[in-house]
Amino acid sequence: MKPISRRTMLRNTGAVLSLPFFESLFPARLASASTAGKPPLRLGIFTVTGGTVLESWKPAEAGPLTKLPSILRPLEFAKDDITVVSGLSHAGRSDNLNAHEHCAMLHLTGASSAKKEGGKLFADISVDQAAAKVLGKETLLPSMEIGLAGGEKNYSFRSRDVLVPYEGNPRLIFDRMFRGRTPVVPNWKRRAESASSNQVKSPENVSLERSVLDLVLGQANDLRRNLGKTDQQKLDQYLDSVRSVEKRTAFLESRQQQDFWEITRPTDHDPARHADYIRLMADMMVLAFQTDTTRVVTLAAGSDDCMFPGVVTVGYERHCHTLEHQGNASRPEEADPIAREACRQIHAWYTLLFAETVRKMKDIDEGGSSLLDNTVLLYTSYMSDGGHGRDEYPVVLAGKAGGALKTGRHLAFPKKAPMANLYVEILNLLGVPTKSFGDSQTSRVAGSLNGRLPGLI
Repeated sequence: MKPISRRTMLRNTGAVLSLPFFESLFPARLASASTAGKPPLRLGIFTVTGGTVLESWKPAEAGPLTKLPSILRPLEFAKDDITVVSGLSHAGRSDNLNAHEHCAMLHLTGASSAKKEGGKLFADISVDQAAAKVLGKETLLPSMEIGLAGGEKNYSFRSRDVLVPYEGNPRLIFDRMFRGRTPVVPNWKRRAESASSNQVKSPENVSLERSVLDLVLGQANDLRRNLGKTDQQKLDQYLDSVRSVEKRTAFLESRQQQDFWEITRPTDHDPARHADYIRLMADMMVLAFQTDTTRVVTLAAGSDDCMFPGVVTVGYERHCHTLEHQGNASRPEEADPIAREACRQIHAWYTLLFAETVRKMKDIDEGGSSLLDNTVLLYTSYMSDGGHGRDEYPVVLAGKAGGALKTGRHLAFPKKAPMANLYVEILNLLGVPTKSFGDSQTSRVAGSLNGRLPGLI
């Protein structure tokens, strides 16, 4: 009997829609003979700006997670599905970079050095791209980099001198995932030319006037007849999710009322609109994992250049970047206490949005395990605090990496343990054999850890 492809698809001219894992399509006699029906492992990175407020993020004791600190409290429902890791730092040097660029370029690379030379950036391969080199061989898209990175925030590198751009336009991300039969690589030159010529009308092949679901609905109904009741419910849940993302993408586009090429995040100071954008990006990540469109997604969320009225309820309105600096002195007791509390509120708000994503992944069944169970979902920031700190990064791992990662605990490592060691562990959890990464073996503060984080796996 010919084995069934894991990535069953609905196809129509102009659209291809990958489907989630259906038990009905993988009889036990086939599954026992191979791993063809086993859900794959994924890497998700949900990274925010501004670091954290350490005393409100770090659990009081190492060991089993009992009471979560206030910033992590939105994750209480998933306490048994997360691992909190503390003590990690970046020690890489910089040359000709400002503080934000320095933090950003070390963020996912753990590089021993980063620099700007002749207008070009140099760091090292980032953990997402190292994972994509292996995991990406099996999927339509090797990886997705979405959200608000760029400018000073350059996180992902394919190699020492090849920067990976992030896509912030929801429509382009949606179309890259669901339209056409091959991956669509953004044409940055054409986008620049279109913007300079004030082209407002979008190209025909990326129009949302015809729903992806409308194109494939007939095939979906045919498939439904071959599914068990549980898988029929799963199909309905998935199609509803696609429709929701598609409609919200179109809504965001209409609400912004600006050039098609410039549709990215909201530019005002309304936290609700920023939250809508982050939720939409996160839902696209979940759909990409659910359909095995890609197994590696990095989502850059948050912004330093806005205010948070309603989220911040103390003091007077201040720009987020101002709050980060005023609320983060070299010693907490020297910081502006009102600004520090404002930062705490902002980071609890980010955690709430992250927790919504965790809940969605936890609720998606993949044949006896959840999407979250089969994922390593890293929640962190590109700096450790709003003062450009690079010690004691906030790190939460959600998910169990297919059962290889023991959760429900806080692992506390000596201060200045290399963040790159975490990336070594993550890559090995994902089945990417790795002995060293970045400065995991060479950092001047590597100590006796030997490039690893004992006890994590």
